[in-house]
Amino acid sequence: MWSVPHQVRIFLAREPVDMRKSFHGLIALAESVLEQDPLSGHLFVFINRRRDRLKVLYWGGVGYCIWYQQLEEGSYQLPNAQAADDEAGLEITAGQLSLILEGINLSSVRHRKRFQVSDQHRDTPSPTDSRDERNEHNPRLLRTDRKPLRHARA
Repeated sequence: MWSVPHQVRIFLAREPVDMRKSFHGLIALAESVLEQDPLSGHLFVFINRRRDRLKVLYWGGVGYCIWYQQLEEGSYQLPNAQAADDEAGLEITAGQLSLILEGINLSSVRHRKRFQVSDQHRDTPSPTDSRDERNEHNPRLLRTDRKPLRHARA
């Protein structure tokens, strides 16, 4: 349903939000409750008390955008956050957001081990950085010692 680039982070407000709030109210919540910059381009997800309505706030480059969904039946399930019980916000993955929107029970989902980039290398390099500077932290990405790849003939 949503195609979210890996650079975009998704923040979920754990406390219910009044769905009458529009741009200015949700922007204020992103700044005060989630403690994030709403101009960052990240997604900010808010759910109401009955968990049947969901709003996603994001900066669209030239202005703020809100995506709003109201369920006709059922409710959204939020992920469990044992480690962050005292925090008002929670960072989730694009996969978790997709599961929430599709109504899949997150407690029954098993996650297999996957490689994850550490937080210090999470930001993407600028296009002006040289190839060696971008990959100096990961020598496997450097291909200087290998021959160029050949394409198979049809």
